[in-house]
Amino acid sequence: MKKETLFNPYYVALPIILGLAVIGGMFWKEFDPSMFASLKPNGRMWSGIILAALFMVCQNLALTQRFKILVGKKLSWKQVFRVNMLCEFTSAATPSAVGGSSLIAVYLHKEGLTGGEGTSIMIANLFLDELFLGIACLAVLVLFPTDVLFMNNAAFDTGVQIIFMSVLAIVCLWTLILYVALFHKASWVSNVLTALFSLPFLRRWKSNIEKLGDDLVTSSHELSKRSFGFWLKCFLVTAWAWCSRYWVVNALLFAFSSGGDHLLAFARQLVIWMILVVTPTPGGSGFGEYMFKVYYGDFFTAAGTALIAAFIWRLITYYSYLIIGVCILPQWVNSTFGKKK
Repeated sequence: MKKETLFNPYYVALPIILGLAVIGGMFWKEFDPSMFASLKPNGRMWSGIILAALFMVCQNLALTQRFKILVGKKLSWKQVFRVNMLCEFTSAATPSAVGGSSLIAVYLHKEGLTGGEGTSIMIANLFLDELFLGIACLAVLVLFPTDVLFMNNAAFDTGVQIIFMSVLAIVCLWTLILYVALFHKASWVSNVLTALFSLPFLRRWKSNIEKLGDDLVTSSHELSKRSFGFWLKCFLVTAWAWCSRYWVVNALLFAFSSGGDHLLAFARQLVIWMILVVTPTPGGSGFGEYMFKVYYGDFFTAAGTALIAAFIWRLITYYSYLIIGVCILPQWVNSTFGKKK
């Protein structure tokens, strides 16, 4: 993987431009000067914004802890924190379907793990994330009627429900596949990779892939032998990370809205996230801002207030990772890919 591929200003500029264009367009369409006259900063507003930022800190601490639990003493806290930040940057700079998880193995390998160890930990992370999302989405479907969860709104008709249900079905199936690959048949993944790299145009890397497959089987076997308590701890940390991310919205609703069902607000975050998974823009840029404004519009008395909350939401949960990535990625690329073998 080349430096130019990993660090390209285009990957940072595009999502920022898309997101700000959508926010700017909605502001232009619905601008009302009286909104700013009635929106006066107060203790509640600042407390909610600060709380939202703290929830994002909690999310990253939880994800860092999960990496540390999975790698044990093989990497330092500084290394796993850096890996987490790089993954979040990748998620922000690529379409949601690609995400940061796709490069976990690369980042871990460059920090010192074998390719197989990095791949098995990548599978473990994916499994834990998909397991939580599957359980949480099924739970909100039980707890809330569809007309409340998806809203009676022309912008959120049955098409959104179909997309949500389809993505949920894929998540559940993917979770099952990851479970089998991690706990029972890592050799299947190894065999698929070996077969793929037996193709003529990939054959030059076959020996490396065979070694990676052997390492994957060994490290997956080690992870699968871990106790139930180990995996329960990993899952609880995963749940805390995801909940912290979704609580950012609850904190902003507290800051800018005087009422509303906060459990419903949390549930709608799951719907938004599942829809953003299939959006083609980097990090769901543009789509996320629009969906927040429409989907949480009934929590605000003025539409313009929802736009302000949407911008702060994306600033905390999305643009911040692009900024952090710009700061740490060039140095990391130079220190790892610049090493002479």
